[in-house]
Formats: sequence, structure tokens, C-alpha cells
Amino acid sequence: MTPLIEARTLGKVFPMGGGPVHALRDISLQMCAGEYLTIRGPSGCGKSTLLHILGCVDTPTSGSLLFDSRDVGSLADAERSEIRLRSIGFVFQRFFLLPMLTAAENVDVPQAEAGVPKADRRRRTMELLEYVGLAHRADHRPSQLSGGEAQRVAIARALANRPRLLLADEPTGELDRANGEHIAELLDRVQSDGTAVVVVTHDGALAERAPRRLLMRDGRIEQEEFRR
Repeated sequence: MTPLIEARTLGKVFPMGGGPVHALRDISLQMCAGEYLTIRGPSGCGKSTLLHILGCVDTPTSGSLLFDSRDVGSLADAERSEIRLRSIGFVFQRFFLLPMLTAAENVDVPQAEAGVPKADRRRRTMELLEYVGLAHRADHRPSQLSGGEAQRVAIARALANRPRLLLADEPTGELDRANGEHIAELLDRVQSDGTAVVVVTHDGALAERAPRRLLMRDGRIEQEEFRR
């Protein structure tokens, strides 16, 4: 099976006043459509940097990333933006919902950017809010939602354009245990419905839910585990 994403000896160096910081060192991995992968490790080990490169948000200093067999480094900015818009969904620790918009309007935004007709956007938005259990909160703004509800809206927004890959950076980091469990169950469902999922987390219980788990340290993949 052709990998959905393939990282080949990725390196990332950030120039700093005290000398270069090697955030990633010789990272190679493949991930196929529909897989579920979690990445954990101590703060500063390179987890989020790797996620940003896998999401075509950042570029490596060395090595290469292939998305659906296309060398991302060879693409123009507009082509990388198109991949992010149509093929990759992003979920963040602090939700990043637009505060002046309702839950439904937040889910609508990426669809409008992709040129989806208004009637289709409306149907898709309500379908997704129903999917995450928040159809009854469609007209509420982020300030009127709990943290768990806001994160569920953020997941609905990330799924708006039917991405092939969902990337989540500490999706339970701002939530209590009960709400974190709800988000973990929702991510399980997203993957079981056919979307590839990569989650960066400090939460050991969340990390253990994935069939495939990476442990990072000092910019490298130190260990890879598979659930039996």
C-alpha cells in the first residue's frame, strides 16, 4: 500500500542566538490511509515541530516529506495551502475558534474557503455538529461553550472538508479528565470512520489508545510500539 505520508530523514534546525537548536534529527516514518498514530515525549523533544511538518505548515531543514506520493518540498506555496485546506484537518490544544462566530459559523469557514456552495455547507455543518453531539449548540459562540464543547466544535471544523489526515496537538491538554475522555472517544471514532489520525500528547492514557505509538526524545524517534 502506498503511504499517505512519508517522512525521509527529516531534520529541523532553528538558528538561535546561543547557537543552532536541532529540533528534529533524522526522522523517518510512513503512515498509510486510515492509520492511528500517537506521538509522546518530554516537552521540547520535537513532537509539535514534527506535527507541523507532517501538516505542511512548516518545512524541514533537511530530508523530505511526501504527501500522497508528492514531494511537498517541491510544491509552490499555493499547492501546499491547497493540501492543508482540502486534505488535512488540524486540532489544537487551545481550540482557536473564532470568538465572534457561532459554532456553526466556525465549521462553515474552511468550507467557504474551499468554495463549497452555501446550501452544501449548511448541510455539512449540521451533519458535523450532529456527529460531535453539538447540533443543539450550533448558534452558540465559543464563550458560551465549555472547554470540551469547544474542542468538539474544533474537531467538527477540522473535518469540514473531509480531510484524509487529522492532526491533533495536545487535544486534551486544556480539559478535565471526563471531557478528555470524550475527546479521546471522538478521535477513535474519526479514525474508525476512515480518516488517518496523528495525535501529539503528554497524556499516557490517550497515547495508549492508538495501535501505533512513537516515543520521541531529543528530536529523535526513540521507540516505536504496536498494540497487539
